[in-house]
Amino acid sequence: MNPIVNPALHSPRRLRRQAAMRALVREHQLSPSDFILPLFVVAGESVRNEVPSMPGVYQTSVDQTVATAREAAGLGIPAVILFGVPESCEKDVIGSEAWNPEGLVQQVIRAIKAELPQMLVMTDACFCEYTEHGHCGVLDHRHDRDEAATLGNLQRLAISYAEAGADVVAPSGMVDGMVAAMREALDASAHPGVAVMSYAIKYASAYYGPFRDAADSAPQFGDRKAYQMDPANRREALRELALDLAEGADIVMVKPALAYMDLIRDVRNSCDTPVAAYNVSGEYSMVKAAAMNGWIDERAVVLETLLGFKRAGADMILTYHALDAARWLG
Repeated sequence: MNPIVNPALHSPRRLRRQAAMRALVREHQLSPSDFILPLFVVAGESVRNEVPSMPGVYQTSVDQTVATAREAAGLGIPAVILFGVPESCEKDVIGSEAWNPEGLVQQVIRAIKAELPQMLVMTDACFCEYTEHGHCGVLDHRHDRDEAATLGNLQRLAISYAEAGADVVAPSGMVDGMVAAMREALDASAHPGVAVMSYAIKYASAYYGPFRDAADSAPQFGDRKAYQMDPANRREALRELALDLAEGADIVMVKPALAYMDLIRDVRNSCDTPVAAYNVSGEYSMVKAAAMNGWIDERAVVLETLLGFKRAGADMILTYHALDAARWLG
């Protein structure tokens, strides 16, 4: 039998009774400096199109994207990650617009760096937004991904982003060998200081739906289960992690975050490399929908969720809530 504990001697409530005491003994803190803000870039000027399935999130032209980055910097958010949304006529079967030196993302990188040189500019490195078929790379005649051809294009993409001034490239296509290929290309092109943040553990998740509206990246046939991870698998994630670390990943990511906090903890326990968690579009939209219906306290739920990612072991959080959360924390 367990010994009887004398509540007069052992009372955890003593450390909860006052706000000041709770703050003093709090184990994890949430700060705007933890956040990375995703931004969707489209052509034009003064464009600010709200994404219907993501209230409060916008597709913005270069000038408006810079304005949002400026707002983020003013709130203490240190980094943005960019997603290009090209015109349909600019898409082809291999996604070649992605490495166009005058592409949308390249323009925004230069514009942000010119105005906000201290802001970290990260770039998602994938092709689903740029291909006619919406898959993450080059496809062969069987509609299977051609890994070798896709890796070559990822190298072109990494160099293009680095030459525009990106601080971090983030391969997200779950291509075997993607980290090593991009590291090799960056080093060979005199960009050894550009970091690689790998979407090391990315699941084939139903939580991505609203993102595909924002990025116009839904696959035109099939799905991505042949290269993204099975949500049932946990041990496999550590294998993916080990491979990307061996290839030189500077930061590793778990995506999605909310239903995969066990994976965030597994990754944190398995390495000392910085860990990112992606609070994805479906997670964001569910909270927004419930808040708009008056069913939850949006501020309280968002901050509790983001704190949960930190408690699970994330060092940084990619989140569409970043601007609101930074205001609330401020």
